[in-house]
Amino acid sequence: MRFLTIRYFHEVAKLGSIRRAADRLHVAPSAVSRQIAQLETELDAVLFERSKIGVQLTAAGEVLQRETRRIFQDLSRARTALDDLRGLRRGEIVIWLLEGLVSGFLPRIIATFNQRYPDVTFNVQTAPTDRIIEALLEDWADIGITFNAAPRAEIEVVGEFVEPISCLVSKTHAYAGRKQLKMADICKQPLALPEHSFGLRQVFERAVRKRGYKPNVVVTTNSLELTKTMAATGQVIAFMPALTVTHEVETGSLLVIPVDEPEFAAARSSVSVHRDRPLPHAARAFLRLLTEESQAAAERIQAIRKR
Repeated sequence: MRFLTIRYFHEVAKLGSIRRAADRLHVAPSAVSRQIAQLETELDAVLFERSKIGVQLTAAGEVLQRETRRIFQDLSRARTALDDLRGLRRGEIVIWLLEGLVSGFLPRIIATFNQRYPDVTFNVQTAPTDRIIEALLEDWADIGITFNAAPRAEIEVVGEFVEPISCLVSKTHAYAGRKQLKMADICKQPLALPEHSFGLRQVFERAVRKRGYKPNVVVTTNSLELTKTMAATGQVIAFMPALTVTHEVETGSLLVIPVDEPEFAAARSSVSVHRDRPLPHAARAFLRLLTEESQAAAERIQAIRKR
Protein backbone atom coordinates (compact mmCIF):
# COMPACT_ATOMS: atom_id res chain seq x y z
CA MET A 1 0.00 0.00 0.00
CA ARG A 2 1.74 3.16 -1.22
CA PHE A 3 1.69 6.44 0.70
CA LEU A 4 0.35 8.24 -2.39
CA THR A 5 -2.65 5.90 -2.49
CA ILE A 6 -3.33 6.46 1.21
CA ARG A 7 -3.12 10.21 0.73
CA TYR A 8 -5.61 10.12 -2.14
CA PHE A 9 -8.00 8.00 -0.05
CA HIS A 10 -7.61 10.36 2.92
CA GLU A 11 -8.49 13.46 0.87
CA VAL A 12 -11.54 11.84 -0.75
CA ALA A 13 -12.79 10.62 2.63
CA LYS A 14 -12.29 14.06 4.18
CA LEU A 15 -13.92 16.05 1.36
CA GLY A 16 -16.60 13.57 0.30
CA SER A 17 -15.83 14.15 -3.37
CA ILE A 18 -13.32 12.75 -5.85
CA ARG A 19 -13.37 15.97 -7.88
CA ARG A 20 -12.73 18.20 -4.86
CA ALA A 21 -9.96 15.88 -3.68
CA ALA A 22 -8.37 16.03 -7.15
CA ASP A 23 -8.48 19.85 -7.03
CA ARG A 24 -6.81 19.82 -3.61
CA LEU A 25 -4.14 17.38 -4.82
CA HIS A 26 -3.65 19.18 -8.17
CA VAL A 27 -4.25 16.02 -10.22
CA ALA A 28 -6.96 14.80 -12.58
CA PRO A 29 -10.07 13.17 -11.05
CA SER A 30 -9.34 10.04 -13.11
CA ALA A 31 -5.98 9.68 -11.32
CA VAL A 32 -7.71 9.76 -7.94
CA SER A 33 -10.34 7.26 -9.10
CA ARG A 34 -7.64 4.85 -10.29
CA GLN A 35 -5.83 4.99 -6.95
CA ILE A 36 -9.07 4.37 -5.03
CA ALA A 37 -9.95 1.44 -7.32
CA GLN A 38 -6.48 -0.08 -6.81
CA LEU A 39 -6.83 0.31 -3.04
CA GLU A 40 -10.24 -1.37 -3.03
CA THR A 41 -8.83 -4.25 -5.09
CA GLU A 42 -5.84 -4.63 -2.78
CA LEU A 43 -8.00 -4.62 0.36
CA ASP A 44 -10.81 -6.62 -1.27
CA ALA A 45 -13.32 -4.15 0.14
CA VAL A 46 -15.59 -1.40 -1.18
CA LEU A 47 -14.51 1.82 0.53
CA PHE A 48 -16.95 4.35 -0.94
CA GLU A 49 -20.55 4.46 -2.05
CA ARG A 50 -20.80 6.63 -5.17
CA SER A 51 -23.70 8.99 -5.93
CA LYS A 52 -24.41 12.00 -8.11
CA ILE A 53 -23.55 14.40 -5.28
CA GLY A 54 -20.28 12.75 -4.20
CA VAL A 55 -19.08 9.74 -2.25
CA GLN A 56 -19.74 8.35 1.22
CA LEU A 57 -17.61 5.99 3.25
CA THR A 58 -18.78 2.44 3.68
CA ALA A 59 -18.27 0.62 6.98
CA ALA A 60 -14.93 -0.66 5.65
CA GLY A 61 -14.01 2.85 4.51
CA GLU A 62 -14.72 4.26 7.98
CA VAL A 63 -12.38 1.70 9.54
CA LEU A 64 -9.60 2.66 7.13
CA GLN A 65 -10.24 6.39 7.57
CA ARG A 66 -9.73 6.14 11.35
CA GLU A 67 -6.28 4.70 10.73
CA THR A 68 -5.27 7.08 7.93
CA ARG A 69 -6.42 10.05 10.02
CA ARG A 70 -3.95 9.00 12.74
CA ILE A 71 -1.17 8.73 10.14
CA PHE A 72 -1.71 12.27 8.89
CA GLN A 73 -2.16 13.68 12.38
CA ASP A 74 1.19 12.12 13.37
CA LEU A 75 2.83 13.60 10.27
CA SER A 76 1.35 17.00 11.11
CA ARG A 77 2.74 16.78 14.64
CA ALA A 78 6.16 15.83 13.25
CA ARG A 79 6.16 18.85 10.96
CA THR A 80 5.07 21.02 13.88
CA ALA A 81 7.93 19.73 16.03
CA LEU A 82 10.40 20.58 13.26
CA ASP A 83 8.84 24.02 12.88
CA ASP A 84 9.21 24.57 16.62
CA LEU A 85 12.94 24.05 16.26
CA ARG A 86 12.93 27.05 13.93
CA GLY A 87 11.00 29.20 16.39
CA LEU A 88 8.24 31.25 14.76
CA ARG A 89 9.74 31.33 11.30
CA ARG A 90 7.30 28.70 9.99
CA GLY A 91 4.17 26.77 10.91
CA GLU A 92 0.43 26.56 10.32
CA ILE A 93 -2.25 27.53 12.83
CA VAL A 94 -5.63 25.82 12.44
CA ILE A 95 -8.58 27.75 13.89
CA TRP A 96 -12.24 26.71 13.97
CA LEU A 97 -14.75 29.37 14.95
CA LEU A 98 -18.21 30.82 14.45
CA GLU A 99 -18.73 32.33 11.02
CA GLY A 100 -19.67 35.78 12.34
CA LEU A 101 -16.23 36.26 13.87
CA VAL A 102 -14.56 35.93 10.46
CA SER A 103 -15.93 39.30 9.40
CA GLY A 104 -15.53 40.79 12.86
CA PHE A 105 -12.42 41.08 14.98
CA LEU A 106 -10.41 38.05 13.81
CA PRO A 107 -9.01 39.48 10.53
CA ARG A 108 -7.32 42.31 12.43
CA ILE A 109 -5.69 39.87 14.85
CA ILE A 110 -4.42 37.63 12.05
CA ALA A 111 -3.07 40.68 10.20
CA THR A 112 -1.22 41.85 13.33
CA PHE A 113 0.31 38.41 13.87
CA ASN A 114 1.23 38.11 10.19
CA GLN A 115 3.18 41.37 10.34
CA ARG A 116 5.28 39.94 13.16
CA TYR A 117 5.64 36.43 11.73
CA PRO A 118 5.03 36.55 7.95
CA ASP A 119 5.91 32.89 7.29
CA VAL A 120 3.33 31.46 9.68
CA THR A 121 0.16 30.49 7.79
CA PHE A 122 -3.47 30.13 8.91
CA ASN A 123 -6.16 27.58 8.13
CA VAL A 124 -9.49 29.06 9.29
CA GLN A 125 -12.71 27.01 9.24
CA THR A 126 -16.18 28.24 10.23
CA ALA A 127 -18.68 25.94 11.92
CA PRO A 128 -21.38 25.85 14.62
CA THR A 129 -20.30 25.31 18.21
CA ASP A 130 -20.95 21.54 18.24
CA ARG A 131 -18.70 21.02 15.22
CA ILE A 132 -15.96 23.23 16.69
CA ILE A 133 -15.85 21.08 19.82
CA GLU A 134 -15.69 17.98 17.61
CA ALA A 135 -12.77 19.49 15.68
CA LEU A 136 -10.85 20.05 18.91
CA LEU A 137 -11.59 16.54 20.16
CA GLU A 138 -10.48 14.99 16.86
CA ASP A 139 -7.32 17.14 16.66
CA TRP A 140 -8.51 18.84 13.49
CA ALA A 141 -8.11 22.26 15.14
CA ASP A 142 -5.44 23.92 17.28
CA ILE A 143 -7.79 26.60 18.62
CA GLY A 144 -11.57 26.77 18.78
CA ILE A 145 -13.75 29.81 19.48
CA THR A 146 -17.17 28.66 20.64
CA PHE A 147 -20.36 30.27 21.89
CA ASN A 148 -22.16 28.91 24.96
CA ALA A 149 -20.54 25.50 24.64
CA ALA A 150 -21.30 22.82 27.25
CA PRO A 151 -18.26 21.96 29.43
CA ARG A 152 -16.21 18.93 28.35
CA ALA A 153 -13.47 17.29 30.42
CA GLU A 154 -11.20 17.04 27.36
CA ILE A 155 -11.56 20.74 26.47
CA GLU A 156 -9.57 23.45 28.24
CA VAL A 157 -11.09 26.94 28.19
CA VAL A 158 -8.17 29.37 27.89
CA GLY A 159 -10.22 32.55 27.79
CA GLU A 160 -13.90 33.14 28.50
CA PHE A 161 -16.01 36.24 28.84
CA VAL A 162 -19.70 37.02 29.18
CA GLU A 163 -21.10 38.10 25.83
CA PRO A 164 -24.84 38.80 25.99
CA ILE A 165 -27.01 37.87 23.03
CA SER A 166 -28.79 40.91 21.66
CA CYS A 167 -31.31 41.65 18.94
CA LEU A 168 -29.92 42.99 15.70
CA VAL A 169 -32.21 45.30 13.73
CA SER A 170 -31.90 47.93 11.03
CA LYS A 171 -32.52 51.62 11.67
CA THR A 172 -35.84 51.31 9.78
CA HIS A 173 -37.23 48.44 11.87
CA ALA A 174 -40.30 49.03 14.04
CA TYR A 175 -38.24 48.31 17.17
CA ALA A 176 -35.32 50.57 16.23
CA GLY A 177 -36.06 53.07 19.00
CA ARG A 178 -36.34 50.51 21.80
CA LYS A 179 -33.75 50.42 24.59
CA GLN A 180 -34.61 46.83 25.53
CA LEU A 181 -36.85 44.05 24.19
CA LYS A 182 -38.83 41.29 25.90
CA MET A 183 -39.23 37.81 24.40
CA ALA A 184 -42.98 38.36 23.98
CA ASP A 185 -42.31 41.35 21.69
CA ILE A 186 -39.54 39.54 19.80
CA CYS A 187 -41.70 36.50 19.02
CA LYS A 188 -44.32 38.72 17.33
CA GLN A 189 -41.82 39.73 14.65
CA PRO A 190 -40.33 37.71 11.75
CA LEU A 191 -37.00 36.19 12.82
CA ALA A 192 -33.85 34.95 11.07
CA LEU A 193 -32.07 32.30 13.16
CA PRO A 194 -29.10 29.96 12.77
CA GLU A 195 -29.81 26.24 12.62
CA HIS A 196 -30.19 24.10 15.74
CA SER A 197 -26.53 23.05 16.05
CA PHE A 198 -25.56 26.65 16.89
CA GLY A 199 -25.22 27.55 20.56
CA LEU A 200 -27.09 30.79 19.90
CA ARG A 201 -30.14 28.94 18.56
CA GLN A 202 -30.07 26.55 21.52
CA VAL A 203 -30.17 29.47 23.98
CA PHE A 204 -33.07 31.04 22.08
CA GLU A 205 -35.10 27.82 22.02
CA ARG A 206 -34.63 27.19 25.74
CA ALA A 207 -35.92 30.70 26.46
CA VAL A 208 -39.05 30.39 24.30
CA ARG A 209 -39.85 26.88 25.60
CA LYS A 210 -39.62 28.12 29.18
CA ARG A 211 -42.17 30.86 28.45
CA GLY A 212 -44.36 28.89 26.07
CA TYR A 213 -43.96 31.29 23.15
CA LYS A 214 -44.26 30.38 19.46
CA PRO A 215 -41.70 32.43 17.54
CA ASN A 216 -42.22 33.49 13.92
CA VAL A 217 -39.05 32.04 12.36
CA VAL A 218 -39.00 32.85 8.65
CA VAL A 219 -35.34 32.01 7.93
CA THR A 220 -33.24 29.15 9.33
CA THR A 221 -29.68 28.96 8.03
CA ASN A 222 -26.19 27.67 8.76
CA SER A 223 -24.85 31.16 7.95
CA LEU A 224 -24.68 33.78 10.69
CA GLU A 225 -23.70 36.27 8.00
CA LEU A 226 -27.05 35.68 6.26
CA THR A 227 -29.03 36.37 9.45
CA LYS A 228 -27.10 39.62 9.81
CA THR A 229 -27.81 40.57 6.18
CA MET A 230 -31.50 39.71 6.61
CA ALA A 231 -31.69 42.04 9.61
CA ALA A 232 -30.27 44.82 7.44
CA THR A 233 -33.34 44.60 5.18
CA GLY A 234 -35.48 45.96 7.99
CA GLN A 235 -37.95 43.07 7.72
CA VAL A 236 -36.63 40.64 10.33
CA ILE A 237 -34.84 40.45 13.67
CA ALA A 238 -31.58 38.53 14.05
CA PHE A 239 -29.62 37.65 17.20
CA MET A 240 -25.90 38.04 17.69
CA PRO A 241 -23.26 37.98 20.43
CA ALA A 242 -21.19 41.15 20.67
CA LEU A 243 -18.00 40.05 18.89
CA THR A 244 -19.87 39.04 15.74
CA VAL A 245 -21.17 42.58 15.20
CA THR A 246 -18.11 44.63 16.17
CA HIS A 247 -17.98 46.51 12.88
CA GLU A 248 -21.74 47.16 12.72
CA VAL A 249 -21.86 48.48 16.29
CA GLU A 250 -18.85 50.73 15.83
CA THR A 251 -20.15 52.20 12.54
CA GLY A 252 -23.81 52.32 13.56
CA SER A 253 -24.95 50.53 10.38
CA LEU A 254 -27.14 48.20 12.47
CA LEU A 255 -28.61 48.58 15.93
CA VAL A 256 -28.01 46.17 18.78
CA ILE A 257 -30.81 46.02 21.37
CA PRO A 258 -30.44 44.14 24.69
CA VAL A 259 -32.94 41.36 25.47
CA ASP A 260 -34.67 41.17 28.86
CA GLU A 261 -33.91 37.48 29.33
CA PRO A 262 -31.50 36.09 32.00
CA GLU A 263 -30.14 33.31 29.76
CA PHE A 264 -29.38 35.80 26.98
CA ALA A 265 -27.50 38.03 29.42
CA ALA A 266 -25.40 35.12 30.74
CA ALA A 267 -24.26 33.83 27.33
CA ARG A 268 -20.50 33.54 26.88
CA SER A 269 -17.79 33.13 24.29
CA SER A 270 -14.85 30.81 24.90
CA VAL A 271 -11.39 30.38 23.41
CA SER A 272 -10.57 26.69 23.83
CA VAL A 273 -7.95 24.03 23.10
CA HIS A 274 -7.64 20.28 23.57
CA ARG A 275 -6.49 19.70 27.16
CA ASP A 276 -4.12 16.83 26.33
CA ARG A 277 -2.62 18.12 23.09
CA PRO A 278 0.43 20.41 23.39
CA LEU A 279 0.06 23.37 21.04
CA PRO A 280 2.74 24.13 18.45
CA HIS A 281 4.97 27.11 19.18
CA ALA A 282 3.25 29.37 16.63
CA ALA A 283 -0.24 28.46 17.87
CA ARG A 284 0.75 29.19 21.48
CA ALA A 285 1.98 32.64 20.50
CA PHE A 286 -1.17 33.37 18.51
CA LEU A 287 -3.35 32.10 21.35
CA ARG A 288 -1.87 34.68 23.72
CA LEU A 289 -2.61 37.49 21.26
CA LEU A 290 -6.10 36.14 20.54
CA THR A 291 -7.19 36.01 24.17
CA GLU A 292 -5.86 39.53 24.85
CA GLU A 293 -7.54 41.04 21.79
CA SER A 294 -10.82 39.15 22.33
CA GLN A 295 -11.17 40.55 25.82
CA ALA A 296 -10.31 44.06 24.64
CA ALA A 297 -12.88 43.87 21.82
CA ALA A 298 -15.60 42.68 24.21
CA GLU A 299 -14.84 45.59 26.55
CA ARG A 300 -15.03 48.09 23.65
CA ILE A 301 -18.44 46.76 22.64
CA GLN A 302 -19.73 47.07 26.19
CA ALA A 303 -18.49 50.66 26.38
CA ILE A 304 -20.23 51.57 23.10
CA ARG A 305 -23.51 50.00 24.22
CA LYS A 306 -23.49 52.00 27.47
CA ARG A 307 -23.24 55.36 25.69
